[in-house]
Formats: sequence, C-alpha cells, structure tokens
Amino acid sequence: MQTDNTVFDDLARLMTGAMGMAQGARDEARSFIRSQADRFVADMDLVSRAEFEAVKQMAAEAREEADTLRARLEALEAQMAGK
Repeated sequence: MQTDNTVFDDLARLMTGAMGMAQGARDEARSFIRSQADRFVADMDLVSRAEFEAVKQMAAEAREEADTLRARLEALEAQMAGK
C-alpha cells in the first residue's frame, strides 16, 4: 500500500540531510585532530623509524668493533706480560 503522505518523505529527507551534516562534521573534526597531532609530534622533534634503525645499526657495529679491539688489547697485554 502506497501513501501520498509527504510528511514521511520530508522527514526522510531531513534525516538524510542531518546524517550528511553529521558525517561532514565528523570528517572535519578528524582532520583537525590529525593536523593538531601532526603538529604536536613535529614540535617534539622526534626521529623517524628509518633514522632510529640506522643509528641502532651503527651502534651495533660500533659495539662489535669495540669488542674486537678489546680482545686484541687483552691478547697484546697477555703477550707483553709473558715476555
């Protein structure tokens, strides 16, 4: 059964418009919060993941080299003590 009642049609249009406005407001709020968070992180002067991994690798290599040099020094000291 089909009715010609425009009240329901108008109400449906009103609700559809309200949902569209709510969606737009949500998207705008999300965009604002994201930009504020990006600015906050930029102000903190944080390093990127790639920079962190590069420095981490350099530190591991330096540690490995220090261990090698320590072992060589200990061997030389033992050799000198034996003479």
